[in-house]
Amino acid sequence: MKCPFCGHADTQVIDSRASDEGDRIRRRRKCVSCDRRFTTYERVELVMPAIVKRNGTRVEYSPEKLRGSLSLALRKRPVSTEAVDAAAMRIEEHLLSSGLREVTSAYIGDLVMNELKQLDHVAFVRFASVYKSFERIEEFVKAIDEIQVPKP
Repeated sequence: MKCPFCGHADTQVIDSRASDEGDRIRRRRKCVSCDRRFTTYERVELVMPAIVKRNGTRVEYSPEKLRGSLSLALRKRPVSTEAVDAAAMRIEEHLLSSGLREVTSAYIGDLVMNELKQLDHVAFVRFASVYKSFERIEEFVKAIDEIQVPKP
C-alpha cells in the first residue's frame, strides 16, 4: 500500500479489524519511511457479468434497466415496491452467484419471467408478450397456460 503522505511504497499493517457487518476490513497502517499512520478499508468487490445482446454486442449490466423492465410490466398492478425490489435483488444475486463473466440477455429475460410469474400473472403475460415476440396466438395461449393452476 502506497503512503498517502510521502508516496513511499512500503507500509506496515499495525491493526486489522472486521466491521460489525463483516463485509469489510479496517486496517491501521504505518509508513516505514515517514512514520505517519493512516487507515484503509478493504471490501469484496463483486462484478456483475457482461450482457451479450441478441445482436452479439456486449454491454455493462444496468440495474436501472432491470428495475425499469420490472416496473413497466407491473405498471398499474397491485404489487408493492418492496416486492419489486426484492425480485430485482434475487435476480442480481443469482447473476452474482453464477460466477459467469458473460450472460445473454435471454438468460436475464428468463430470470425476469420467473420472478414475474411469482409476483403477478398479468405482468408475466405482459412481459412475455414483448420478450418472446409472439407471432401467433397459439404462442400467447401457451404462455397463459404455463401460469394457470390446474383446477381440482
